[in-house]
Formats: sequence, C-alpha cells, structure tokens
Amino acid sequence: MKTMVLHPNTASEGQKLKLTMLLFLVIALPTIAFAQTQSEAEDIRAFEARESHRPAYNPDAPSKFKASDHVYVKSALAIDFTYRKANVTLPLYRGLSASGESVYYVSTDASDFGFARAPGINYAPKLRNAVGSPGAQNARIKDRLITFTGHVDFSPVYKVVPGSPNPFPPKVAEPGALADAEWSSIVVLPSGIVINAQIVANKSGTHDRLKNIDIKHRTVTLSILDGVHGGRQYFYHLVTDASASLPAVLEKGVFAPRLAMLPTFGKSEPSDNSALLGFSPNVNGISKLDSGQEQGFVASLSNGGIDPINVFPLGPDNDNSSESNNYSPLWDAHISLWTPKAINERKEHRILSMDEQKQLIADGYLTSATGDADSPIDSFVGGLHPAGLIINCPVIAHPELPAR
Repeated sequence: MKTMVLHPNTASEGQKLKLTMLLFLVIALPTIAFAQTQSEAEDIRAFEARESHRPAYNPDAPSKFKASDHVYVKSALAIDFTYRKANVTLPLYRGLSASGESVYYVSTDASDFGFARAPGINYAPKLRNAVGSPGAQNARIKDRLITFTGHVDFSPVYKVVPGSPNPFPPKVAEPGALADAEWSSIVVLPSGIVINAQIVANKSGTHDRLKNIDIKHRTVTLSILDGVHGGRQYFYHLVTDASASLPAVLEKGVFAPRLAMLPTFGKSEPSDNSALLGFSPNVNGISKLDSGQEQGFVASLSNGGIDPINVFPLGPDNDNSSESNNYSPLWDAHISLWTPKAINERKEHRILSMDEQKQLIADGYLTSATGDADSPIDSFVGGLHPAGLIINCPVIAHPELPAR
C-alpha cells in the first residue's frame, strides 16, 4: 500500500515567506519613497546653490522678513510692497527643455510637506490630486536638472484693448505667451511629488510679469498682484499661467490650455478629489481710480490694467501637515456680478472676504456672471457657478499695510 507522507509545515512556511516579503515591502516602500523625495529636494536645492553661488535656503534660519509681512514663500530673496508696483525676487532654477536646451523657471509650491519645507516654498497638498491627470506634466530629473516635456513660447506680443462702451469684455485680448499641448506648470517628478514650476525665460523670450532677471546669480524679479482675503487687502499673489486666453490676458500669465484638464471644477473641499480651490473675481465693481473701492475686470480695463483685486478664501498654511490643509495655487474662477438690485441701491463696494461675498449673495446683491439655472454651483464660494477657468497664482505674502 502506498503511504502518503504529509508535510503540514510546507505550505505554512511558504506562506510565512510571502507574508514576510509583503511585510518588508509595506515597511520599506514608504521609506524608499521618502528617501527618493528627500534626494530630489536636496539635489535640486544643492544644484541651484552651486549655480547661483548663493548658500542654499535653510528652513531653520531666522526669516529675513518682518512677522507683519506674513511672507509665505520663505525662500523669496526680496519683496517690494509698493502699491501697484509690488514685486517679488525669487531664486531662479535652470532646467532643460525636451530638446536639451536650458530653460529657467521658478518653483513656488509642492505637494509634499518635507519637500516644500526644504527649499522654502508653499505646501500645497491638494496638488497630489493632479497625479495621473492629463492636466499635469510628467518630468524627468537628469544630472540634478528637471527636464520638461512641454514648451512655452514667449514671442507673441501681449495686447489688450478695452471694449466699448463697456470695457469688459475687451475688444482685443491676445496673450503674450503660449504654452504647447504638452506644457503644464503642474509638474510631477519621478518620486510622484507634484511641484508648481513655471518657466519664466527660454530662448523665445521672457514672461510678461518679469521685471528683471540675473542668469549669472540665478535671481528673477516678477510683478505680483493685489487681492483680498479675510477682511484685508494686499493678498499678494504671482500669476504664472491660466487655462484660457482671456484670463491669461487679464492676469498677464501664460496661456496654458493643458491646465483645463486638471481635476475638478467646482470642487474645493479637502475631501474632494480636486487640485483646485474656488475663488472669485468680480466683473462690474466700482471702477473709479483711487476711490479705495475699485475692484473687478471693468475697473482693471478702465484704468490701464490695474489689479482686479480678486477675492480669495484662504492662504497657505505651511506649518500644517494635517489633512485639513486645503491650500492650492490652482484657483478655480467663480466670477461674481453685482445685481440690478445692488446697483439700484448703490451697494457696490470692494468686497474684502469670502464670508462677506457669501452674505452679499444671500442678500441678493451678488450673483454668478457665468452659467445658468442648470449649471452646477459651489457652496464653498457662496453658491456661484464655476466658470471653467483656472488661474495658477501662488500666494506670496499678505502684509499688514494701510488700506488703499
């Protein structure tokens, strides 16, 4: 009779080996990913320091700015808060185009807390939701240089002509920079970290907001825009690019169509699968210059392109690594319009906060400038319709200064 010999431990030993390997991967992969993230951050930072002949930013060093300046991008080299002439000087990074030519860019935000802290830029956790989206650009790192897939053409001539008799919409609106189909300033690195990186100079020219560039010392000075948040003016932000030509003209950014494919219009809560955050430009606010109340597209176009002073719901929270951090530099436009009721009652004024905007909507003084009754609404901004427009404008600072 054939005898069967059972080996009860054979299967269990194999299972133990598989479990051990699985446990190793569970423990090791986050460590490997963390190491890769840190390596990317340190490599980019070290290379910028070497090329600029300037010490690398030290996150533990005391800030060079006053506490009352509320500077978010800590690595900023200088900020000039002169009214209507405000600008920021940032470190300038060298990268490579797809064809291997040098391009120069700024980096202002990152989706990883540690990565953002190392070079002193904004922590923008919502950018993680851009991974895998057709709206992002995947990049490589070679010899410590980011190699971009897309291209920006700075050769077009910026032109805007106000409409008549109503300045908005403009009669002519031609952006001064055009991105190709591959370009997005929302860049996914090999580690999966997402950074906000805008080319500001290449062989075709320079960004329309560029005031000065020093290639040798790797610095660039760019104009920044005024806005309002939390009841205060001077919510200064840098417009880099926009998903459509009209906002690219009105905000003097690159027209980058790929941004329109980022998730998700009308979704602003931390729990939403969205890289975007709702904010509100206004169309028909007071346009009288130096009234202290001017705001909106009509005011901007009527007065030579002054800042429209958009309404923002929140700013960077760079010390908050929790899931409650809801900041993103990708602003989802929900455009407001003063109603006939507001105009008849002379209620128009400069809106200073999102809470104020919500109350004005509830009282019937503000409504959506776009959409109709069947369009989706976003309660995050008081129930306005998303306009389907993204403006990439990282927040730089919110200084405490007398209102103008």
